[in-house]
Amino acid sequence: MNATPARVVPGSFLTLHYRLAGPAGDIVNTFGGKPATLTIGSGELAPAIEDALLGLEEGVHTTLDLPPGVYGEKNPEMQQWLSRKELRELGDPNEEYRVGDVVQFPTPDRQGQFGGVVVQTGDQAVLFDFNHPLAGQPVTFEVQLIGVL
Repeated sequence: MNATPARVVPGSFLTLHYRLAGPAGDIVNTFGGKPATLTIGSGELAPAIEDALLGLEEGVHTTLDLPPGVYGEKNPEMQQWLSRKELRELGDPNEEYRVGDVVQFPTPDRQGQFGGVVVQTGDQAVLFDFNHPLAGQPVTFEVQLIGVL
């Protein structure tokens, strides 16, 4: 008797390879490395990406093109200037910042990190964009579902 492949439902535990990309290229790509594990509904992926996984069968390998907005819209208030003095206090005093660099900052509670992309550099300050890199961008989501529990 052939068992029907498991389908993704809310609360499913998944083992998968996935690639998230925008127009500028890959943001995350686990293909060629260790697969990821996550639980649907735990917030590890954007809600629209979790919704796109619902109903897919174990073993499927597919690519989905998702519209802009999966990671929200670009918020101009998420671009902030940080003085070079602040940056020296937060990290390496000899750090060189170049446009396009992703810089990790500690969260206010110092328990985690978040990234900002260098948008512009000045003599006294550096402009960072703290929006998600895929905010306001169309998203390509490639997934290979290895296991569904």
